[in-house]
Amino acid sequence: MTPHAYRTSRGSPGTGRCGGLPPYPLIVSLPLATSRGTVQRIWLLLAISGVAGILLAGMLLPIVGGLGLIARAGANDFESLPSVLKQSPLPQVSRILAADGSVIATFYAEDRVPASLSQVPEVMQKALIAIEDVRFYEHHGVDWKGAMRAFFHNSSTGSVSQGGSTLTQQYVKNVLIEAGVPGANADTLSRKVQEAKYALALERRLTKAQILEDYFNIAYFGDGAYGIGTAAQHYFGVPTRKLTLVQSAMLAGLVQSPVAYDPALHPKAARARRDIVLAQMLKYHFITQQEYNAAIVTPVVLNLHKQGNGCEASRYPYFCDYVLNVIKGSTVFGKTRAARVNVLERGGLTIQTTLDPTMQKAADKALHTYVFAREASGVAGAEALVEPGTGKVKAISVSPAYGSNPKLHQNNVDFAVDAPLGGGLNRFPMGSTFKLFVLAAALKEGLPLSTRIYAPSAITVGGYTNCAGRPVGLYPNLHNAGDSEKGTFNLVTGTWFSVNTFYAQLEQRVGLCQSVTMARALGVKQGDGTPVRDDIPSFVLGQTGVGFSALDTANAYATMAAHGLYCAPMAITRVTDRSGHAIWAPAPDCDQAVDPGLADTVTTILHGVLTEPGATAVGVGEPGRPAAAKTGTADDNVASDFAGYVPQLAGAVWVGNPRKTQSLNGVLIGGQRYRQVFGATIAGPIWRDTFEAALKGVPVLPLPKPDPKFVHGLLVPIPDVSGLAVADAKAALLQAGFQVSVNPKQVDSDLPAGTVARTSPTGQAAPGSVVTIFVSNGRPPPKPSPSPAPSTTPTNSPAPSPSPKPTKHHPH
Repeated sequence: MTPHAYRTSRGSPGTGRCGGLPPYPLIVSLPLATSRGTVQRIWLLLAISGVAGILLAGMLLPIVGGLGLIARAGANDFESLPSVLKQSPLPQVSRILAADGSVIATFYAEDRVPASLSQVPEVMQKALIAIEDVRFYEHHGVDWKGAMRAFFHNSSTGSVSQGGSTLTQQYVKNVLIEAGVPGANADTLSRKVQEAKYALALERRLTKAQILEDYFNIAYFGDGAYGIGTAAQHYFGVPTRKLTLVQSAMLAGLVQSPVAYDPALHPKAARARRDIVLAQMLKYHFITQQEYNAAIVTPVVLNLHKQGNGCEASRYPYFCDYVLNVIKGSTVFGKTRAARVNVLERGGLTIQTTLDPTMQKAADKALHTYVFAREASGVAGAEALVEPGTGKVKAISVSPAYGSNPKLHQNNVDFAVDAPLGGGLNRFPMGSTFKLFVLAAALKEGLPLSTRIYAPSAITVGGYTNCAGRPVGLYPNLHNAGDSEKGTFNLVTGTWFSVNTFYAQLEQRVGLCQSVTMARALGVKQGDGTPVRDDIPSFVLGQTGVGFSALDTANAYATMAAHGLYCAPMAITRVTDRSGHAIWAPAPDCDQAVDPGLADTVTTILHGVLTEPGATAVGVGEPGRPAAAKTGTADDNVASDFAGYVPQLAGAVWVGNPRKTQSLNGVLIGGQRYRQVFGATIAGPIWRDTFEAALKGVPVLPLPKPDPKFVHGLLVPIPDVSGLAVADAKAALLQAGFQVSVNPKQVDSDLPAGTVARTSPTGQAAPGSVVTIFVSNGRPPPKPSPSPAPSTTPTNSPAPSPSPKPTKHHPH
């Protein structure tokens, strides 16, 4: 039986529009020409005017649209009121989804899951109509008969115990409240007259089914549940279509007073109200006596489900926070941050993200193995995972519990990202992981891997200039990790052993501007979101006193894994509105930042950091597959950093105290006390364990081969300066991009004394490499004596080592 298939007051089946009753143009058409109907309307006005005094006394205030209201307002005033009800879309829940479609978080101003009338069982429809508006299918928006009945009942009892509001009028009232109309909830004559006018007009425009569906979706059922779709899930944990008679009766009873009849807070009152609904359903033959008898003895059994709101309720709160800040900063969602939050909380959006739950869980577990959620010292950790070649952020993990309650030791600052994305503080140095940018700049400038530099245990380096060519001072008193860590290194061994004094000199030779420019090209920003400064020589060690983010660092390393293809970090892949229409589907934003061969050569070098004896991360080891990585230790051991990648995934880890500068040496962290903390001490194992778990089942891919072009350097011609004055020769070589050294001992040469006899090397060399000038003494070299016949006995001589290894190394 359909909800309206019962006998009307005229004795004929209701039709859903007129219900067999005559139309009611009476009030809305008073100014029409005189006719028999006009006389009837005049008599009605005279009759209802007699109750105006009672209306003013408040006796009929609940009789929304009651006859006396119309008389009080006057026919002409009533006709002049607006009748078009502006119905804005109802607030709906927005959902943030992981890449696999699972729900990460929900956001809402009102917890509302829309339901069509076809999803609402007939028994629920009957329960609501029985208790709120039994003549729903007979009236035209204002139930004059019901209003008069309520009036006489209230008059006889001396109290306001019955109301005359129809479901249509209640819907109108809720729409006005949702729209924030002043006084929409006030019991005033003017409000009730306007409400009646809207209800009458609404019923001419919508079908009964449409009005009932809209009512079910706008009604408040208490305890934060808006709409029948949410209420069914919230109170009973079932979809709307599975509501039973007993459950339907309880929900129908809630709409009159959701707080007073809240079954969780007031179970006796809720059951009593439910029983009233059941009695009404029996009275109007919506249920049988047998159904009533069974239902009335059935207790109210709740299965409460509270839908989380915001990132604090998310399983992955820091990734959620990152996405939230992406939304707040994107004009796609509105012109202002407030507008963007509003559309998120009210728009019913579905936001598909890049999060991989498997990788996120791997990062969370690994991080909390080495850094607990609550460390008495205040130390915390953060990790970011990025997919090379797309920039998709796969995981964001931060060690403290997420939330805004400091008493519970919660934290809502995302230590893995920069300030504009929720990072807040600026205390996240990334240490020697930034040597990557100096190494890549050196290869871009054409230095071969064999470039050798003597690196003492301590040094002061000068000669730095910024991108404007202005000097920026010295890098004073720089030390290696250990006093015995000194010797001559090349680009390979200097990286494997992470020699600070080698890299400071390399940075000066390559150029501070070139190194910083490389970092910028790979997407690195300072922790406050501003560009990396080009006037701090300590950039090579992560810039003393300046913070960066694990996310930017991970993405820079992902660029090397992607053969030099830089892709901006992305967290959102698709956004649809409440109707399922796509409103944003961003594609990866990528650019070939460095030559593929350069990136692949860097990968080869960083592979040795994990595998070569004595290298800084050899104790960390590869995560069950070929990988490339770099350790990092901030000044005074205040942070342990690590960044690395395989072809399919890149990640970076930071561990330190986010709120103050504190050495990690001797501090209890994750249940262990470390005498000395380097990048490989804490951050390295976190990275390794994360990758081992995150990549289970993912194919093992080999690392690329180095490009000979970058192994040997980008060679350029060396000017022939033979016979020139030393000053002129130096100028020509410097102009060609070489460094110049003059051998103090003159050599035999046919050229005039004091001029250049020759250079070493000759022909071609890498830009920036050293060309040595040999000065002529003016004496021709002696003629060589005849050479003896070559020996037929073979000789073996060892190949020269590219550079001696230091006597001691530290994992930094």
